[in-house]
Amino acid sequence: MAQPTNRKAKVRHIAIKTPDPQRLADYYTKVYGLDVVLRRATGSVYLSDGDLCLALLPTRGECAPGIEHFGFHIQDPQEIADALEGMGMERPKGRPNDPPFAETRVCDPDGNMIDLSVHGFEMQEFQADRVRKAGVK
Repeated sequence: MAQPTNRKAKVRHIAIKTPDPQRLADYYTKVYGLDVVLRRATGSVYLSDGDLCLALLPTRGECAPGIEHFGFHIQDPQEIADALEGMGMERPKGRPNDPPFAETRVCDPDGNMIDLSVHGFEMQEFQADRVRKAGVK
């Protein structure tokens, strides 16, 4: 199996489902010194240590608390897509709901969701921004 030729992808994003995102945000900011970088109307709270983005997402329905997904900061999306295809897996797909932190999502062989971001998890970039930046009209 071909290994990626560019530098290794970096884990830069972990999302945790919780019944009380603010309670967890208080814990991670007070105990570990993480900074709040975004609060959303949905109740989600996004924290950062300067490298890793920790998203605290409200549980929905009967959904159990725990890790929801994680994300890699990647250099070459085509290389990742080709590697997945070479393993007989689906190519990355666009993320639902025009997320600002990651462009695409894949699942590993066990079904764990993985976000893929070229621009990184430190900044927000919505689909309209991506289209504008690419010069697509």
